Amino acid sequence: QANDACKCNGWKNPNPPTAPRMDLQQPVANLSEPCRSCGHALADHVSHLENVSEEEINRLLGMVVDVENLFMSVHKEEDTDTKQVYFYLFKLLRKCILQMSQPVVEGSLGSPPFEKPNIEQGVLNFVQYKFSHLPPKERQTMYELSKMFLLCLNYWKLETPSQFRQRSQNDDVATYKVNYTRWLCYCHVPQSCDSLPRYETTHVFGRSLLKSIFTVTRRQLLEKFRVEKDKLVPEKRTLILTHFPKFLSMLEEEIYGENSPIWEADFTVPATEGGQLVSRPAAVSTVAVPTTPLFSKKLNNSSSSANMDSSTPEPLPGNAGEKRKLPESLTLEDAKRIRVMGDIPMELVNEVMLTITDPAAMLGPETSLLSANAARDETARLEERRGIIEFHVIGNSLSQKSNKKILMWLVGLQNVFSHQLPRMPKEYITRLVFDPYVAQRGALGAALVWGAPCLTLCVAANRKHKTLALIKDGRVIGGICFRMFPTQGFTEIVFCAVTSNEQVKVKQGERLVGFSKDIKVPKSRYLGYIKDYEGATLMECELNPRIPYTELSHIIKKQKEIIKKLIERKQAQIRKVYPGLTCFKEGVRQIPIESVPGIRESCSLPAQKGKELKDPDQLYNTLKNLLAQIKTHPSAWPFMEPVKKSEAPDYYEIICFPIDLKTMTERLKNRYYVTKKLFIADLQRIITNCREYNPPDSDYCKCANTLEKFFYFKLKEGGLIDK
Repeated sequence: QANDACKCNGWKNPNPPTAPRMDLQQPVANLSEPCRSCGHALADHVSHLENVSEEEINRLLGMVVDVENLFMSVHKEEDTDTKQVYFYLFKLLRKCILQMSQPVVEGSLGSPPFEKPNIEQGVLNFVQYKFSHLPPKERQTMYELSKMFLLCLNYWKLETPSQFRQRSQNDDVATYKVNYTRWLCYCHVPQSCDSLPRYETTHVFGRSLLKSIFTVTRRQLLEKFRVEKDKLVPEKRTLILTHFPKFLSMLEEEIYGENSPIWEADFTVPATEGGQLVSRPAAVSTVAVPTTPLFSKKLNNSSSSANMDSSTPEPLPGNAGEKRKLPESLTLEDAKRIRVMGDIPMELVNEVMLTITDPAAMLGPETSLLSANAARDETARLEERRGIIEFHVIGNSLSQKSNKKILMWLVGLQNVFSHQLPRMPKEYITRLVFDPYVAQRGALGAALVWGAPCLTLCVAANRKHKTLALIKDGRVIGGICFRMFPTQGFTEIVFCAVTSNEQVKVKQGERLVGFSKDIKVPKSRYLGYIKDYEGATLMECELNPRIPYTELSHIIKKQKEIIKKLIERKQAQIRKVYPGLTCFKEGVRQIPIESVPGIRESCSLPAQKGKELKDPDQLYNTLKNLLAQIKTHPSAWPFMEPVKKSEAPDYYEIICFPIDLKTMTERLKNRYYVTKKLFIADLQRIITNCREYNPPDSDYCKCANTLEKFFYFKLKEGGLIDK
């Protein structure tokens, strides 16, 4: 500044002007104009930046955004210790902006790593120490559990020193406060502030911190999995709910045991085949939590894996413009599933597979099955393999030198979104496509993509936007602008558009394939993170990482061919001619249909499905078990208790026959349900009452729809109804 006595805050205006509407064109500021804060010419504020490179200016701008985020965090944080750390980092970054220097945390905290061996190495040593004698499949299961634990630990929010002090009365409080401060400065805050170097918790801390947090973290983890057990896929449910608690119990013994060898610097792998686990890096060093649910799907390997042999951890890098890799083939281990009653023998399936892969013997699917979709994605798949179209995940970066090709693609994306979404302000589209930082917390609440569970909240909700660009012949023909909320477990689609000449004509009334208005993500998880605009419809698409969606039509086609071949073989087996019935000549007027020779062999009639249970005790136990499952369902919370008149004064004027799960429980204890029909009628009455009183798009009706599907599925599963 020309005047050394100027006290202008720069980007912090004590009397900011009224915020202009973002959909209006803003005039470009001139450096000769006066500053709104101090009155000096704007050129005086930037005179010292005349000879600074563009890369350095971008770095400083990134620090400015981080300072804004920390400023907000200081005012929102209630814990005193955490607030002090945020304020220290706020002053540090502000000082570095003025001095144009690199931020370095000073003081007695030291620099990473703080302890050796680190947590990751200790846990991997534990897996090899305890499970190296197991067969490869079981040993790999333990290895997957260790990866899941390490990943959770990297993104888990630690308790504050004041909370730790309440449950611990020993001398470890001071040590924990130091470790907590280190964790904030080097691990937690850098998740949202790119100006600070970031390290993984499991790379820079060791046994000391793990002993302080393990008991609480273990309880919170298991409680989270228990509450959300209904969302677990069947093949992972036993692994998570049964094996993971045992795994943590065994790990606890080694963490608190005085003579545990896994924390020794010279720990050696037992001389067994278990040593092969060392050669596989742990997939825990990701820049963000994967969008795959930790508790329901298999963890994918990250592109930035941990180097277990490195002595000094390096800050985690970012990447942009990386070309999407084609999906790799699933391994034999991935394809294996738990066998259930009624499964077709694998030998028969393999035999049929050999038949249908022969073009001369292939039956071919009916042309009416997914004909339009199959042709569409088959063409796209072939174009990608031939290099005609490409998919790139790109984003604007302030920390790396600008890439001309990526910038051109971003401009192309901005044009596509502006033309195809004319109601969206161009300035708004440009800000989200080009700027990796968002000043506002909201964006278009168009869709949710369900993924990882809530692990911890970042210092600020502002996250980078990235865009999946669809490139054809070197130009942008479409894209999806999205924002990931890894700590909340979903990704928000902000814009999705394709150029007009590349669009497939869609019939009026067709909805987005894969998207549903039935939102499964709890509202508390996304409320405040995205905006739900008036007139917009919030929809959700849940993705399963085990499904290769680009090959979906091909898979369905192959499955249909297998089923047709199996039906053909089954028909060949049942083409047996049985002798005619002679019982009617002997005076018999009626016989059960299942007694007709050949009926059971050809139709597989159910034995006792749908029949009324004669034994009262058996009926009572069956209904009791079913009611218990319904009450623990996540969507059952609105129906647990009778509706209070204070909450809904006119409820009992509209609903003539109120019923709830508590009343049903009392009726069940009093042996009111002497037949299954009475029980089913009360269940259906709960749903009917809800739909009669509440609007169709309310949260209560959404819960009712989900719960209805669940209990009818359970009724069919228990043989209480036929269809």
